[in-house]
Amino acid sequence: MMQNRFNGLEAIYQSFAQATAAFRSQAACANGCAYCCTDAGRIEATTLEGLRIRERIAKLPRPRQVSLKKALKRDMQRREAGAPSPCPFLMKTRACLIYPIRPFACRRIYSLHRCSPEQPPVLNRQVMRIAEDTIADLQRLDDNGYSGHLSFILHMLAAPRFLAVYTSGGFKPEEIMTFGKSHRIAVNRMAARPAVSPPA
Repeated sequence: MMQNRFNGLEAIYQSFAQATAAFRSQAACANGCAYCCTDAGRIEATTLEGLRIRERIAKLPRPRQVSLKKALKRDMQRREAGAPSPCPFLMKTRACLIYPIRPFACRRIYSLHRCSPEQPPVLNRQVMRIAEDTIADLQRLDDNGYSGHLSFILHMLAAPRFLAVYTSGGFKPEEIMTFGKSHRIAVNRMAARPAVSPPA
């Protein structure tokens, strides 16, 4: 079941990339700029995206897994304190450790100029609208899951009971209510906008 959902993720990503290719061809982004990985706020992810990242982490060498868990814990603590925090998956080379499976929050962002604290990203409004529709598609695909900052989602998936309920297709939002409220976790089933049917 999860592999079918992972395939669905890729289909949604590809649809967004194709729909926005003309706009994004004007992007000023380049390898190593990494502003969006250090200064652009929360890195939103669905539980489905988090599960795929979790599975990738499990395949890394043990020392890398240990250092990543420490980085994720630091990120979570800093975010809980309201402090800025660079992405735990940003390497010293300013490249992304999980680039092929990065969440949509990272795929959607680009800028028409090089970014800095004084010059935040500038996006085309049409791309922003398509991105909002894409987020709704991702939440509908992950119907029994949740959305929130990446390290919070990975923390939830690290709990054996939550993982078992989620991967079996279960839906028990009451069990994460306290954590969800304090960490701004969205329930996908309630957050996703209904799909718009084409006119008859």
